Amino acid sequence: MTACGVVLLLSASRVVHAQQGDVRPRDVRAEVELYGHVMTDAIFDRSGIDGSWLDAMRPTRLPTRPNEHGRPGTFFFGVRQTRIGVRPTVPTSLGTITGQFEWDLFGVGVDAGQTTFRLRHAFVRIGRLAVGQLESTWMDADVFPDVIDYWGPNGMVFFRNVQLQYRVVDEARHRLQLSLERPGASPDGGDYASRVELQGIRIRTPLPDLAAHYRYTDARWGHVQVGGIVRRIRWDDLQDDGLALDGGTVGAGVNVSTNVKLGSRATFRGQAVYGRAVQNYMNDGPVDVGVRTGPRPSRPFVGQPLPMRSLVSYVDLAWNPRWTSSVGWSTLVTDNAEGQAATAFRRGDYASANLLWRPLPRMMVGGELQYLARDAFRDTFRADGWRVQFSARYSFAGRFAP
Repeated sequence: MTACGVVLLLSASRVVHAQQGDVRPRDVRAEVELYGHVMTDAIFDRSGIDGSWLDAMRPTRLPTRPNEHGRPGTFFFGVRQTRIGVRPTVPTSLGTITGQFEWDLFGVGVDAGQTTFRLRHAFVRIGRLAVGQLESTWMDADVFPDVIDYWGPNGMVFFRNVQLQYRVVDEARHRLQLSLERPGASPDGGDYASRVELQGIRIRTPLPDLAAHYRYTDARWGHVQVGGIVRRIRWDDLQDDGLALDGGTVGAGVNVSTNVKLGSRATFRGQAVYGRAVQNYMNDGPVDVGVRTGPRPSRPFVGQPLPMRSLVSYVDLAWNPRWTSSVGWSTLVTDNAEGQAATAFRRGDYASANLLWRPLPRMMVGGELQYLARDAFRDTFRADGWRVQFSARYSFAGRFAP
């Protein structure tokens, strides 16, 4: 949606409210904030990561064998972190309606490696209710450290999901939030993936994911948040071959996170996660469901939810008003199923340290040293390597009343 589209939306909103008898004071008007930043990255990569992900620190995209993506040592220039968004604010008799529509240029999925528009946020909020695409209730966005890598620590819960969200309690110190979120799951047939018997298997999610969190905030030292999620996953055998391969599982996870002020100049950002079949909510996780050998000839394969655990530990430090640093480490470990391939992802590690300079309030330039690694299920090959990134960013924002 363009800025012009938002103007039309707000104009239509005025007409509807007028027709419904929504009378507002003449000096209270709808507003739109236009904001964003232009960002350029220069990266030298020695990890051998998949070329479509040169500007993202993702251990899952490291090679599974020597030189799988070519020999390491690649330089990259990009502007994919460039971002633009609008935030409309519309006063109504039911309360103020706010929204956010935001895009960046970082292609993912079928557009991986491309510089193309990608939707980040698309939601509206009125009071305690929000609907649309925004940060999952299970995540804590404040764990994301002040890094210039686009992707961020792999062990974070980090997923913007389409959802219906409600804040049961929304106070300065206490927040209790619930949501019904769009379900999803990723299977891995492993060594059995090419078997004819598995060609008719289809993943199905019959219910929305249910997520919740409670956050306690103290302005003196920071906050702590405890979140949980539960989901239902089914797999259906659509082949009429006499085999009984239908099944299902319940995925669930717990996320404990915090920000702790270390004096007046530093903040610790930490998170610990444990769960099973919830990997698609992780910032860089593997599949949710694997496969193992079944108990009898009529049921030769059985789906298995994969347990996982992860940690994030970062410190953001302000040397002075213009110079800052962020240093830390993150990891994610999954327990593989017996039927997964030897090269299947088992563990990913992520570490970085940077020095950033802000000569102007809206301008940032700086450099970051990065390290990432990937360990496989049974294969002895370990992929790891370092990277250097330099970035420059200029932000902008302005308000207007259509």
